[in-house]
Amino acid sequence: MNTHSIATINRAIGALGRDGAPGTLSIDLDALRENYRYLCARTAPVPVAAVVKANAYGLDVARVAPVLRDAGCRDFFVAHVAEAHRLRQFVDGARIFVLNGLQPGAEEGCADSGIVPVLNSLEQARNWAQTAAMRGHSLPAVLQVDTGMSRLGLPPEEASALAADGALRDRLDLLFLMSHLASGDASGDVQNSDQLAAMRQASALFPGLPLCFANSGGVFLGADFHGALARSGIALYGGMPTDAIDNPMKPVVRLDVRVIQTRTVPAGTHVGYGGAHVTTEETRLATIAAGYADGLPRSLGHRGAAYFDGVRLPIVGRVSMDSITLDIGALPAGTLRLGSLVELIGPHQTLEAIAADAGTISYEILTSLGDRYHRDYR
Repeated sequence: MNTHSIATINRAIGALGRDGAPGTLSIDLDALRENYRYLCARTAPVPVAAVVKANAYGLDVARVAPVLRDAGCRDFFVAHVAEAHRLRQFVDGARIFVLNGLQPGAEEGCADSGIVPVLNSLEQARNWAQTAAMRGHSLPAVLQVDTGMSRLGLPPEEASALAADGALRDRLDLLFLMSHLASGDASGDVQNSDQLAAMRQASALFPGLPLCFANSGGVFLGADFHGALARSGIALYGGMPTDAIDNPMKPVVRLDVRVIQTRTVPAGTHVGYGGAHVTTEETRLATIAAGYADGLPRSLGHRGAAYFDGVRLPIVGRVSMDSITLDIGALPAGTLRLGSLVELIGPHQTLEAIAADAGTISYEILTSLGDRYHRDYR
């Protein structure tokens, strides 16, 4: 076992002794900072905004946002206005944008806090303009147009109607025209060029309005997609942003989970709920202290694995709410014991690899990692 592995395990076991957590989720804030600076270098001179919705993709916006602010980030995106209000205390002075816009009744509080909504429909635009009229001055906003994802944003006919409504436009201090790439991570997908063409058509309706178009994947599609403000989410947290090159981002998270019990069972033993796995020979097993309640999907059963010192330990049987069973026959007997740590995400298994085994994406794994782990911010 190498020195790094021993140090990691000993540190994590020490943390467990303090709080009884099932494992350690390590978050490398230096890597987060370096990822932000790397993305800024890719888009320069265009600045990069940080997407910190869903509690900074599950990593705690209170710890993540100040690091990005100190690295030079001045623009932050969240999904909901409640997230924006919480974020304000950590990035005072920065601009905060709400991707989902505002629900009726949230306009006054948003305006009072200087939060900028992304307007996704004529209805949202009119509600925001009405708030501006009551205050006697225009209010800042971002206008999102749908360029082919059919999720959020004004369709072409609504964009045209808003562009032609001078009274409505005068009450909106539009900062950016925005859209979202549906296939930005797939560098060769024709949808990217189709959306770029649609974005240019929409831009013609709002001459001179700066564009906010590139997401993490779009950063790697070239300057045509960068606009005046790029915005990155998954790439900041170490996720793979594009299929064009090997992942250039530094890993931000590592997950080590502790062993609860080891045992040796004979051939013909049923393992887990439903007896879904049956051993074909005498088998050594280890049960670890995390499951689907901790962001390790049930679909990892029979497909996923953990690692110990680089050795793959297959998951056998179904993933339970709080536990997973591993086949540890590839390790010498006695290697694992109560409290030992096995790697679920780390140098031997990337975020994308565990997501692929689960039949999902890195975003879902990352945002699902629960609050029962001891968190080690470094």
